[in-house]
Amino acid sequence: MKSTTTKKTKKVRVIPGYHLTLGITVTMLSLIVLIPLASVLVYALRLSPSEFFRLITKPTVLHAFRTSILCSLAAALVNCVFGTIIAWVLVKYDFPGKRILDGFIELPFALPTSVAGITLSKLYSENGFFGKPLAALGIKVAYTQLGLIIALIFIGIPFVIRAVQPVLEKLDNQYEEAAFMLGASRMRTFFKVLLPEMRPAILTGFGLAFARGLGEYGSVIYISGNSAKDQTQVISYVIMQKLGYIDYASATAIALVMLILSFGLLFAVNIVQMRQAARTNLI
Repeated sequence: MKSTTTKKTKKVRVIPGYHLTLGITVTMLSLIVLIPLASVLVYALRLSPSEFFRLITKPTVLHAFRTSILCSLAAALVNCVFGTIIAWVLVKYDFPGKRILDGFIELPFALPTSVAGITLSKLYSENGFFGKPLAALGIKVAYTQLGLIIALIFIGIPFVIRAVQPVLEKLDNQYEEAAFMLGASRMRTFFKVLLPEMRPAILTGFGLAFARGLGEYGSVIYISGNSAKDQTQVISYVIMQKLGYIDYASATAIALVMLILSFGLLFAVNIVQMRQAARTNLI
């Protein structure tokens, strides 16, 4: 009798040519992402450590770092709160115009950031629609750090909404019903049952909004005023200023610091996502 042999099942791929498609992927990533980023690193390595730290510790540069980090952090925190609320409303409730409102969430992605900056600076100027009543209360928005935060909220809130929305859509309502049956209040149910499930998605949206805010240029360049005296210069504007002065050494040194910060944030986001995936698989 012939011994039965198990044949390995061959995977059927829709697009043939693994080596070809992998080569195209690596080539495109190298040309668009890896080589430009590596060029920043290579140019920065030409600077001596003392020169590098001298360039990135200038008062104007440190103030720009401080402004970008603090304003991006404040905007990301605000987005975590209101982005979660908006995602909750879009998932849990049905109302007229829901699809239209859901489509508007993508507007900051599609709208040119310079258009957003011009619009916001006009609305929040002392003679603008929102800025005039605020100015009457003694609150100045345009050309201040408050204006920067508002612009960063505008461009960052879709990251939180789109991160939290899928989690809420997959969340079983039985969790809430079980908590209510056990006597938990609405507040306790949210903080003890729902929030732990949404926390990784909220942290992911926070990290992405924070990273986007650090490198934002177009939407903040008009509403900030770019004043070194009032400390409304963002770090992306300082890089463009250095390039305009043909100061490539300073621009590269600052860009390297921004690159490290961005990689650190993306690494943290990936860690959160991997832990959430492992937790979901265990459950």
